[in-house]
Amino acid sequence: MKVLVTGASGRIGKALCDELLARGDEVVGLTRDPDKARAAQSQITWHAWEPTLERPAEAAFEGVDGVVNLVGEKIAQRWTDEAKRKIMDSRKVATHNLVGAIEGLARKPKVLVSQSAVGYYGNRGDEPLDESSAPGESFDASVCVEWEKAAHEVEAAGVRLAIVRTGQVMETGGGILGELLLPFKLGVGGPLAGGRQWVPWIHLSDEVGILIWALDTESASGVVNGTAPNPVTNAEWSKALGRALHRPAVLPIPGLAVEVKFGKEFGKVAQGGQKVLPKRTEELGYAFKYPEIDGALRDLVG
Repeated sequence: MKVLVTGASGRIGKALCDELLARGDEVVGLTRDPDKARAAQSQITWHAWEPTLERPAEAAFEGVDGVVNLVGEKIAQRWTDEAKRKIMDSRKVATHNLVGAIEGLARKPKVLVSQSAVGYYGNRGDEPLDESSAPGESFDASVCVEWEKAAHEVEAAGVRLAIVRTGQVMETGGGILGELLLPFKLGVGGPLAGGRQWVPWIHLSDEVGILIWALDTESASGVVNGTAPNPVTNAEWSKALGRALHRPAVLPIPGLAVEVKFGKEFGKVAQGGQKVLPKRTEELGYAFKYPEIDGALRDLVG
């Protein structure tokens, strides 16, 4: 299979490309700096692309069977007006440009797997949420709504679309685990802002697994949640990380510390959570490698 990946140099993108190459697929990557990307990963065929300014070149799609869209400005930052514009445009406009290029091809790929996020649901407390749940009202929810709307444009071209609403990806190089690993190793970690909020987590191997499963599986269309089937509260997550590291996990992190680091608006969002369940993901046949948080964290840091 020949797969084109946007965001191929990001955390999830790198892991996805490595897995695709390991199973014998050809991989094409879109990037702003092909020379830099080529130096880091020479097995990928790289093409230049400015996501918010242009459509990808037609040559990048030659012989491509499937596309995985992972492009997007990082969410975890201070939400200034400029940052919000970049966060929105890097998803909405970039995906619109990607789909526009696909629509214009004489030979179109069979499938587009486009990432979204559980931020779609907003902060919903203890409410169980699945793929049929309504969107929230926060900024990150509105970004996901527009992101998904742009991806849906590809269906008019007869291309199968799978949208993966990704949760908090567990891996040591970034995200919540990468951010908090050192404090927990030092024995000064603990629950955030009381720890009652839900963590819609997923092991990096399962995130990559779902993306590849969605590429390969004809019945995988529409929205699927990229979250483990057993969400935990932040307090439970903290205890599980402490167990994996054989360290105490009792020192609370005040919510104010997050607001100081990231600003009040994103700081409030970071203290919230969603009890997200991968109902359709499992119904359509994906089998999780790491359904429980203890096994996932032991694999990553134990």
